[in-house]
Amino acid sequence: MTRSPPPPRTDFKVFSSLQTRWADNDVYGHMNNVVHYQLFDTAINQWLMAEGLLDPLAGAIVGLVVETGCRYHAEAMFPDRITAGVSVARLGGSSVTYAIGLFRNDEETAFADGRFVHVYVDRTTRRPVQLPDSWRTKLGTIAQ
Repeated sequence: MTRSPPPPRTDFKVFSSLQTRWADNDVYGHMNNVVHYQLFDTAINQWLMAEGLLDPLAGAIVGLVVETGCRYHAEAMFPDRITAGVSVARLGGSSVTYAIGLFRNDEETAFADGRFVHVYVDRTTRRPVQLPDSWRTKLGTIAQ
């Protein structure tokens, strides 16, 4: 089985700067694998909030994570600076598949990349809702 190479920064549309923390390192001396998913979640939601799409405390719709995946290519550790690249890989009726690349310091190749699938639901009923046109337009600006 041939493994695809890690993606370059040019594969992503928007970027978030994130800092590793001392607590991110595990007993093996590198960033624990669960931290990668926290960085994915932070980068996506940071962009959604900056664009005025997501109000985590009072918005009518919220995104529930229904699927994730991560491929690890190299190690990262505290005190590395992380840049998370985000793009929309698929825009469905009520779901969005995000592609994420994590880049260490000034490196041009991701040390990890993955996907994060949100299904957007009504905050109260937790039933899927169609993405509003305003969301579709903004999400379309970062589509691959």
